[in-house]
Amino acid sequence: MTEEKAKTRVVVIDDSPTVRSLLTSILADAGMDVLGTGSTGRDAVRLVKELKPDVITMDIRMPSMDGFEATRHIMREQPTPIVIITGSMKYDDLDLTFQAMQAGALAVVNKPGIADPQTCETVAQTVQNMSGVRVVHHWDREKTIPANKPKNGTSRLADLSRRFAEIQVVGIASSTGGPSALAAVLRDLPADYPLPILVVQHVSPGFTSGLTEWLGSVVKMQVDVATHGDRFKPGTIIFAPDNYHLQVSLRGEVELSHSPAYKGLRPSANPLFESLAKHYGKKSLGIVLTGMGDDGVNGLELLHNAGGLTIAQEKNSCVVYGMPKEAVDRNAIDLQMNLEELALFLRQLGSAKKHA
Repeated sequence: MTEEKAKTRVVVIDDSPTVRSLLTSILADAGMDVLGTGSTGRDAVRLVKELKPDVITMDIRMPSMDGFEATRHIMREQPTPIVIITGSMKYDDLDLTFQAMQAGALAVVNKPGIADPQTCETVAQTVQNMSGVRVVHHWDREKTIPANKPKNGTSRLADLSRRFAEIQVVGIASSTGGPSALAAVLRDLPADYPLPILVVQHVSPGFTSGLTEWLGSVVKMQVDVATHGDRFKPGTIIFAPDNYHLQVSLRGEVELSHSPAYKGLRPSANPLFESLAKHYGKKSLGIVLTGMGDDGVNGLELLHNAGGLTIAQEKNSCVVYGMPKEAVDRNAIDLQMNLEELALFLRQLGSAKKHA
């Protein structure tokens, strides 16, 4: 007899009894075991300690303690995968949502409706996928953890940046854990950074604008959602919009494509890296950050073979070492760096380009 696979164990937190009931039904129908439910962030902190679930679904706006504060407590005291489920697209609520992701929450999805089977399926699939992610403690970094010194050494990274000062454009792919990683890497780049940065971040439909607004409040550079035909220019960070692939042209313009999804992903990072390989070659930099699956690897191979510089986030700093690992295994990567090293390298690359 084959041993039956253990069910994924979930705690559901939402201040609406109707939503709690619906989520419980969706997850149970998908073969998961809902251990308990709660209506406040304090309930979340308590139930995680008592029940030790595999994953938590968390509302963001709740009485007593909101989802951001609950995430901070849980990731300090009992690290557990957290999926934020919110029905609000208000700026303040989206700001809290992405603060929660920076504090350790893994994903955000829309609240489902009874007549919305696609969102119900997305919720179930996301919760199931996130339940297997290994999470770590998120301490209050500014209070307890000194800044890490780059393993590769400041002088080595400075030498590298001078070697690649001819780079004209940067492309980044990221998925699970990406919002926090992007903030860490891009936060200290100056407003007049001499390169454009184009980003494909996997996020549930409807949340890209909120992500760009939140990141725009964290970084100094201008952050926008891509528009077809716009020129990308230095000092800007441009995100692929919902349901479109992001590419670049030889004329320095954004091209949006509705071509087929890659393994269900649109946007996918492959078209971005492929277009960089085709039009910019050795004058481009491709970066793959934390994330599940292998999105971007096909394009990174082409970019690598075209002489572009390719960098992967190293394993120990990744929330999920999926996309970077696939790129490394396919020999599509020149360098691996942790987030501190990558942030320093990008700063030094900008400085080298200004003085080239």
